[in-house]
Amino acid sequence: MNDSKRPNVGACVLIWRDGKILLIERRGSHGHGAWATPGGHLEFGENWEECVKREAMEEIGVEIKNVRFLAATNDIFPSHDKHYVSIWMEADWAANEPQNMEPEKAGGIAWHTLTDLPSPLFEPSWSNLKKLKPELFI
Repeated sequence: MNDSKRPNVGACVLIWRDGKILLIERRGSHGHGAWATPGGHLEFGENWEECVKREAMEEIGVEIKNVRFLAATNDIFPSHDKHYVSIWMEADWAANEPQNMEPEKAGGIAWHTLTDLPSPLFEPSWSNLKKLKPELFI
């Protein structure tokens, strides 16, 4: 099999603070203009918790704590010929106000409840999470 056709592994994190999660508007990559959680590619030798802690700090300068597994989704982006296994984690905000540390990769940053999410969302990731964890969105 051609390595370019193998799925990538991404990790993303719902960062909770006062009943809301932190979202960023994607730029420059597939999903440009869509809202997503902080996250990125799992690096060699890294565990899921380390990955989302690193990504939260790199992307928005936020420290997180109480990191825990939430779900895994199989996300296929046909229009971009991409396939990801997305490891969804959740964590609690620990320190630092969010700021855009990577303006070439992200636009806006905002706190939202799961019942009042902005549009558009980074799909199909959100729909797949909602199928696995519908109780989060009630």
